[in-house]
Amino acid sequence: MNRERLTLDRIARFVCPADKQQAFLWDTEAPRLAVRATAGSKSFIFEAKLHRKTVRQTIGSVQAWDIADARAEARRLQTLVDQGIDPAQERKQRLEALEGERERAQRTDALALDAWAAYIEARSPKWTPRSLADHYVMTTEGGKPKTRGRRPGEGTTTKPGILRPLLSRPLNRIDAEAVRVWLSFEIVKRPTHAALAFRLLRAFLNWCASSEHLAEQVHVDACKVRSVRDQLPKKAAKNDCLQREQLGLWFGRVRALPNPIHSAYLQVLLLTGARREELVDLRWDDVDFQWKSLTIRDKVEGERTIPLTPYVAKLLQELKARRDMGAVRAIPVRGPNLKRSVARARRANEGAARAHQWVFSSPTAASGRLQEPRISHNKALDAAGLPPLTLHGLRRSFGTLSEWVEVPVGIVAQIMGHKPSAIAEKHYRRRPLDLLRMWHTKIEGWMLAQAGIEQPDERAPNLHKVVGA
Repeated sequence: MNRERLTLDRIARFVCPADKQQAFLWDTEAPRLAVRATAGSKSFIFEAKLHRKTVRQTIGSVQAWDIADARAEARRLQTLVDQGIDPAQERKQRLEALEGERERAQRTDALALDAWAAYIEARSPKWTPRSLADHYVMTTEGGKPKTRGRRPGEGTTTKPGILRPLLSRPLNRIDAEAVRVWLSFEIVKRPTHAALAFRLLRAFLNWCASSEHLAEQVHVDACKVRSVRDQLPKKAAKNDCLQREQLGLWFGRVRALPNPIHSAYLQVLLLTGARREELVDLRWDDVDFQWKSLTIRDKVEGERTIPLTPYVAKLLQELKARRDMGAVRAIPVRGPNLKRSVARARRANEGAARAHQWVFSSPTAASGRLQEPRISHNKALDAAGLPPLTLHGLRRSFGTLSEWVEVPVGIVAQIMGHKPSAIAEKHYRRRPLDLLRMWHTKIEGWMLAQAGIEQPDERAPNLHKVVGA
């Protein structure tokens, strides 16, 4: 074994013989230290015996380490060997510890938006499409051109989501004070939206507290401190509802709307007590004219089947006839600019194809279905001189006005898709569709009678003239 006191000159002159793969130059001051030379490199190495086996550890390149540091590292490694510790195992543990610290630092410095994305991915299978959309809207980046709904004085681009400023900081910096400051600012501008955002934020922080990787970073009490909760607006029950004596005016103006899709939608919304989005999502496959039933996508139970009452059936048959008539019409290609006319006809045909499946369709909408019926409804209310009434107020009106015909409460709840509120309703009431139809037809007949409209006879043939087809 060739031993010499290592110097820069001796290391520079030391080379690996051409007939060997590697060669060693051992140090005299640190006996376990050597320079290993191969065909293309030189490095300091440490070699010793541990449990009757040779252990060898590369310290580093001779260009990166000076001789004194290499000797100090060799002595440290010899101390480990004297304690029965394998230097390779010790180095592995040290690297793993450094990697763990780096990952913890990354998680600490990472924005809460990353945790929010993981939260949505983990929980979205249990949410309704509306709830999922709410979570996405809360953290949108903003800055996109506004395509609709622009109010006077507003900018031309969308604003960031209400939670984005708060979630654009590290998770460990979202404490009670940060939530209080954020809420105090937002509650002034949009109190209802801020209250919804606060509830979603609270659920998100609770989920983070149950996560193995995020629990040590989250302030789980950030939304529980009284100074934060006291800023939330008090919940007040809404009471907008049609009165019996208002039914005539309401039906008269709604039936006179120029858009038959809007007119039918608003009437069906009142006469079924359905939620706004449930009815908008109604497809023709969900309508059974033979057995007089509607299958509605329900946010509570998944879906529910309700009766198709005579007047609602008449409205839907007229819409179906209009759809079938429109499907056989060809879009004319005319005008001086043939290319533009062809593109316009193609867009119209594509819109008609998208709208074909929806009961309340809109060929100009990207989804193919009705998007915003409130404008038409508000116009009808103004024309009738009626007080403001939301679309959900029509659902509230169905539940309230049904009491005039003394319908059992459980019948109304089942038609509207409310959860059973009593043990008997939950476990001992299984009402067939015929029983629901009997009562639902009575509710519809009473409302139409108050409005001066004759209810169609269920036994009469379904021959309805389509106006404007």
